[in-house]
Amino acid sequence: MTMKKISSFILAGLMLVAASCKESEFTERYADPSKIAESTVEKQYTGFLFASKDYILPGYGQYFVTLRTTLSRYNQAVGWPNESGQYVPASAGVQDMWFNYYNSLAQYRELEKIYNSRPAEEQAAKRIFMLTAKVYLYNYTQRMVDLHGAIPFTEAGMLSTNGGDYAGSNAKFDSPESLYTMMLDDLKAIATELNTITVGAGYLKGFQTQDFVNKGDITMWKRFANSLRLRMLNRVSAAATFSGRSNTEIAEILNNPATYPVVETNDQNIQINVYDVNTDVNSKGFQDGLASAGWYGNTAGKKMIDFMNSTSDPRLKLLFEPGENAKGAYIGIDPIGTSATQTALFNTGTVSIYNRYVLSSNQFFPGVIINAPEINLIKAEYYLRTGVDGSAKTAYETAISQSVKFYTAIANLSNATLGTKPVSPTDAQIAAYIATDAVNWTKATTSAAKLSLIATQKWLHYNVVQPYENWADIRRLDLPALTFQTDNANNQTTPPVRWNYPGNEITYNTDNYALVRESDKLTTKLFWDVK
Repeated sequence: MTMKKISSFILAGLMLVAASCKESEFTERYADPSKIAESTVEKQYTGFLFASKDYILPGYGQYFVTLRTTLSRYNQAVGWPNESGQYVPASAGVQDMWFNYYNSLAQYRELEKIYNSRPAEEQAAKRIFMLTAKVYLYNYTQRMVDLHGAIPFTEAGMLSTNGGDYAGSNAKFDSPESLYTMMLDDLKAIATELNTITVGAGYLKGFQTQDFVNKGDITMWKRFANSLRLRMLNRVSAAATFSGRSNTEIAEILNNPATYPVVETNDQNIQINVYDVNTDVNSKGFQDGLASAGWYGNTAGKKMIDFMNSTSDPRLKLLFEPGENAKGAYIGIDPIGTSATQTALFNTGTVSIYNRYVLSSNQFFPGVIINAPEINLIKAEYYLRTGVDGSAKTAYETAISQSVKFYTAIANLSNATLGTKPVSPTDAQIAAYIATDAVNWTKATTSAAKLSLIATQKWLHYNVVQPYENWADIRRLDLPALTFQTDNANNQTTPPVRWNYPGNEITYNTDNYALVRESDKLTTKLFWDVK
């Protein structure tokens, strides 16, 4: 049997050792699992976290291969010249991310296998590793469900656990509703258990050493678990079978911050920070991934630029820089313009690009997972939905201020040699922006108008930095309203609402794929996308 004839789940199992062999020893604190004679819970935990880092930290593969021609465009976070087939996700990018997820899942299954082989006393002492690993896994799993719908999970990544049984390791596809239910149930149970867990001093030191996400801070893991719950509960708030649960559990979380803490401030953001760019935990690939010359990965879209110009958005200079021949003007590519006009903006150097100093050339750019502006915008949406306008307004305005300060802080981290460091916006500038007609909460006199404000601020805050959350919210809310050129030369005439499954999965997981084939269309909405 050749490698090409093995389904992605089996491949993920085989990649357990290969993945660690490809990565150098990324810091003295986190030993390379491939150089350890026998793995441990602690070392395998770090190997699991490390497996997905290229899809959290901004890098070449994620931004150039996967996002450049898919979500960055569907979100109109960038501008590009129209071409036939532009609304069909490129197979290479979809497959790369699919393989990375299932390699990560296989690493998690190996962690489970090692943990389950240990004596009960050791398992109890190391319980913190398994609880936090599951939170981290569910963050990635939610992303995959929101991209594809049904995915293999409960039986996936089991080749090592199944003793190398290839045929027995092909996995069924679990429905997105069942996966959301499972994850929400587990995250609530984990959040509750983290409130009472006791970790011995020696094991806590090991946890702090191996955890390069939250540095062993258990309170931060509580915030991660509850913030992820909040995101997922809000995502399903309009789905008939989840709406009651959504409002009840969001209220429970927000009304009991001591029991269910969430990310409240930028100091509490869940992200992978870069401390030394000479280790493998860095964002060096962001430059080629986002800003490869001539590939429209970082060129501004007209709607975003026009809105930021019209409202004097203090993030404009943090996120964008004028084209070199634009005489200081911020200009974006019109998605319904002609290809000739769109290309001319680029060729003449007049289109704006994402700020290289803050973003693409910033090797210290963090791997963003969940942050305070996102959580406050979720709160604003919930409070609006439940008729608590004052709380909605407070959360909305807090999120805007936090978003500006989030990008200001990232600019202050930068080691970039390209672009120019923007001047930090003042509190007065932030307040003036919030008071502009197109942003002001009080001037929006209907719930629909206020929801549009929230959605627009999510879109601006997420931009190219949180593309998966951006695309999910745009599909769920149909806001902000984005206009695209119709591609009449292709069967897919408008942006898709989900991704197809990759070709290898279709070919080599044949029996299980057959059960979901009818839903494997770019026009099949996810269960939470009910508008």
